[in-house]
Amino acid sequence: MPELPEVETYIRGLAPLLHGKCIVGAHVYWPRIVAVPEDVEAFTTLIQGRCFAHFDRRGKYMLFGLDSGETLIVHLRMTGELRVHAAEQPRDKHTHLVLDLDSGERLHYRDQRKFGRVWLVDNPDRVLAKLGPEPLSSDFTPALLVGALKNRVAAVKALLLDQSIVAGVGNIYADEALFRAGIDPRRAGGDLKDAEIERLWQSVRAVLQMGIELRGSSLGSGPQNYTPPDGEPGAAQASHQVFRRTGLPCPVCGAPVERVVLAQRSTHFCPHCQR
Repeated sequence: MPELPEVETYIRGLAPLLHGKCIVGAHVYWPRIVAVPEDVEAFTTLIQGRCFAHFDRRGKYMLFGLDSGETLIVHLRMTGELRVHAAEQPRDKHTHLVLDLDSGERLHYRDQRKFGRVWLVDNPDRVLAKLGPEPLSSDFTPALLVGALKNRVAAVKALLLDQSIVAGVGNIYADEALFRAGIDPRRAGGDLKDAEIERLWQSVRAVLQMGIELRGSSLGSGPQNYTPPDGEPGAAQASHQVFRRTGLPCPVCGAPVERVVLAQRSTHFCPHCQR
């Protein structure tokens, strides 16, 4: 699933391609892709004539601000992708939403596994209200993270994946942040000392910032692999220290990286460096 760095790279790539362009037609080929409004015909009617005015990101959600004041929200989930294509580009069977633009281009939403969703709302809080703070903002502080983990018996890895605690962290960057902080992902959140939590806070911010600078993590070569809108793969995967490196030597101590399952997610760590 694209995480904060991948979604940030995505929205930055789409902004110059869409800014000022207007939607002159909308075609939904799989109705469940539209979460709000529930009536697909209402969605296609409401979005026509709207123009892309501004662009933002909240956690793993992309926000397309329209000149009408409404917001088109997109969550890519596991395999979603948005691409601007020439009008003659054929729609394949995994493309579930097409927006015709006044430039003659089309915006395709493609999702092989159909987990992604789009919302057209007057107020983004309708979708985003339960999200925690942005980890690269001033709202995300060591004190806030201390409070969120205090007395929690769940594994710290699972807590980092909780979007109500901090928005945008997923499996990749949780593993990398915990390695950087030297914290065993299996430890209970409430077991961590304040100094350890501050290290974790710093590490979360550091790995996410690096991920953005390297345009996200492209982890494979298949059609489900994340690729930014310009088609050039991200490069953050080359800097991963533990994620998907099971059995390979830890870059710090040389011990084999181990894999366990926490919160139903594969978790990678060094048993020697992370305590």
